Amino acid sequence: MAALMTSEIPLNPDLPAPGAAPVVDVVVPVFDEARVLADTVARLHRYLTEHFPFAWRITIVDNASTDATAEIATRLAGTFERVRFIGLDRKGRGLALRTAWTDSDAAVVAYMDVDLSTDLDALLPLVAPLVSGHSDIAIGNRLLPTSNVARGPKREAISRVYNVMLRAAFSARFSDAQCGFKAVRTEVARRIVPLIEDDAWFFDTELLLLAEHNGLRIHQVPVDWVDDPDSRVDVTSTAVEDLRGMVRMARTFATGGGVMARHDDDRRHLDDDFGRRLVLFAGVGLASTAISVGVYLALRTIAGPYLAVVCALFTTAVGNAWAHRRWTLGRRSAMARSHALATASVTAGSVVLSLVALAATRSAGGGLAAELVALGVAWALVAAVRFALLSRWTTTSQMETTR
Repeated sequence: MAALMTSEIPLNPDLPAPGAAPVVDVVVPVFDEARVLADTVARLHRYLTEHFPFAWRITIVDNASTDATAEIATRLAGTFERVRFIGLDRKGRGLALRTAWTDSDAAVVAYMDVDLSTDLDALLPLVAPLVSGHSDIAIGNRLLPTSNVARGPKREAISRVYNVMLRAAFSARFSDAQCGFKAVRTEVARRIVPLIEDDAWFFDTELLLLAEHNGLRIHQVPVDWVDDPDSRVDVTSTAVEDLRGMVRMARTFATGGGVMARHDDDRRHLDDDFGRRLVLFAGVGLASTAISVGVYLALRTIAGPYLAVVCALFTTAVGNAWAHRRWTLGRRSAMARSHALATASVTAGSVVLSLVALAATRSAGGGLAAELVALGVAWALVAAVRFALLSRWTTTSQMETTR
């Protein structure tokens, strides 16, 4: 992973050297914000001048405003030496970020909402891991226990439900996908942004899902955040578009899409994580087995042993696959595709082997204890096959990332 050396980073300059690129480019997307834009930029400019240790620039991106926003932004860019203005003829926060981020000459590109809901003291913790090269993307997270957030119950509930859905559907390890406070290493942005289809509010979620799908490191920062009562976001329509976006992303990943071009200096997966995979696999397997045994015992008398074992296996099949993809696979994209295609086959094989073992035990006159032993042996064999497949997919993924 390439990193910026400290000696190469201009710290707290009065002005960047002539022609020098800033280290951090802070993008502020706006639409009809003439009322607050001047005060916001003045406040942000003052903070960066007095407190921010890296060379910086503020980029205002106007999304086809119908009020005086463009005129005010032009005047601000002419007044402040480290403020620039980009005017677009179409709406969309994603479009604004796509345009500004891929056009920037800074090492790190960030963005924040024009209302400055996030306390600016979180900006340095946000960008520092990217400047150092330790992480690829950084996000403000209002849902972390140490965050300090003031907002209404409706938005809070929608945000939490949305992020639970992302975790369930995509095994997402990040949370608070829509917080308007993010940063990306510019060279990463130039490779991942072209994969993003959405130009509106789902842009943020799509960025993070693609980042995890490609094994990028996401740094999450707790924030102090105050809800803007004058927000122009239509919560209902945005939620509908987010759901459509999730369906589209699921289809993209299922068909093998969303893979980012790799560079020689990208972070590689280690090839000596056998112990980690074995421990995680065993933990998931033990939990799954305990649940399956419980379901079998609960249904054996009511539904009969054969139907009970089928119900027991299908009860844990989805959770088992989800847990292995989230933890054992480590979300390597090549393995995720193979895992999704093979899960049904492994489950079907487990059902067939369990029924055969159960039938043989009952034919031999075995009781409940013998049935549980037979099922345990059958499930252990299936687990061995599953772990062998996981190990094979791990090796395949590591070979692909070193090509």
